[in-house]
Amino acid sequence: MRALTWQGTEKVSVETVPDPTIHEPTDAIVRITSTAICGSDLHLYRVLGPYIDRGDVLGHEPMGIVEAVGSAVTNLKVGDRVVVPFNISCGHCWMCQRGLQSQCETTQVTEYGSGAALFGYTKMYGQVPGGQAEYLRVPHADYGPIVIPDDGTPDDRWLFLSDILPTAWQAVQYADVPEGGTLAVLGLGPVGQFAARIGRHLGYRVLAVDPEQVRRDLGSRHDVETFDLTKDLVAQLVDLTDGRGPDGVVDAVGMEAHGNPLAGFAQRAAGLLPDALAQKAIGTAGVDRLAAVHAAIDLVRRGGTVSLSGVYGGMADPMPMMTLFDKQITVREGQCNVKRWIDDIMPLVSDPADPLGTLDLVTHRVPLEDAPHMYEVFQKKQDGCVKVVLEPATA
Repeated sequence: MRALTWQGTEKVSVETVPDPTIHEPTDAIVRITSTAICGSDLHLYRVLGPYIDRGDVLGHEPMGIVEAVGSAVTNLKVGDRVVVPFNISCGHCWMCQRGLQSQCETTQVTEYGSGAALFGYTKMYGQVPGGQAEYLRVPHADYGPIVIPDDGTPDDRWLFLSDILPTAWQAVQYADVPEGGTLAVLGLGPVGQFAARIGRHLGYRVLAVDPEQVRRDLGSRHDVETFDLTKDLVAQLVDLTDGRGPDGVVDAVGMEAHGNPLAGFAQRAAGLLPDALAQKAIGTAGVDRLAAVHAAIDLVRRGGTVSLSGVYGGMADPMPMMTLFDKQITVREGQCNVKRWIDDIMPLVSDPADPLGTLDLVTHRVPLEDAPHMYEVFQKKQDGCVKVVLEPATA
């Protein structure tokens, strides 16, 4: 089959690799019809190469048609249309039973002290071949895949259940905004777009920030108040909230944030070191650009909540602990527990009115073979790129 593979820092290519096969009775094989490029994939593209081997298949936002199932899989049948969540969880361990599927004790990567295994995402998360490919082996298919209607509706209506829609839903839930309150969203990439729309759906006033006009325009289409990233941004938004600040702030940016050239240099330098040294540098040094999280802490009202959905990779990044304590701020974060939120989200995704705008996010839809070019376009925010969907050319 053809698959998008990692070949080096800022270098990916589509190669012919062996077709996946059933390894365990709980496996399934899915023929991929749509698979998206995630902002987290850009971390692999540039920063986290020390944890990847040349030839690893990337991608963790896939959906498609079930082609084969293992003997223990009774919830799926050949021909089912499914979305595959990005975290691989068993559904029956202590963590899964408590809605913490991202911490699944069956698939935890204990070698690296990490949570549940993920598709297409480094040795730290199991080095499981990903979904930017024609076919995907799905472990724990007796629990993970989400069966969706095979009714002719476009993939875009359902595809984002794999990651960014439940990630945004969790981010907003974690922000703990009171009824009729104000939510700020930092970053209007795909997760930020959905977080802002979810906030509006839940009846909040939403103030969203992004330096890219095309992303602000997309947010404005969904009744979101949008703002450029300016030096007086915090003061501006505090003034709009009776001088207190928003009740909750979602940081939908993470370590790709602009504003810290030193951290940007650290990211590039770490990617050039031999793997063992680079892993140590990433694990013990501050390699993140913390502009967004610092802004969130400054912005949120006293007694409010900062919800981090953006990924941070460094282990020694400085945090303003005095401000967190003085303002009595709650901080919630973590890898999304996809299956926990599906029952809440599915009625909205199924609604023909499309209240969360799942059909108004994709800016680029291209064949899988064009993936290397689109990684560069997405990273550099060229051509108005907000969300890329790849289409494998499978029959």
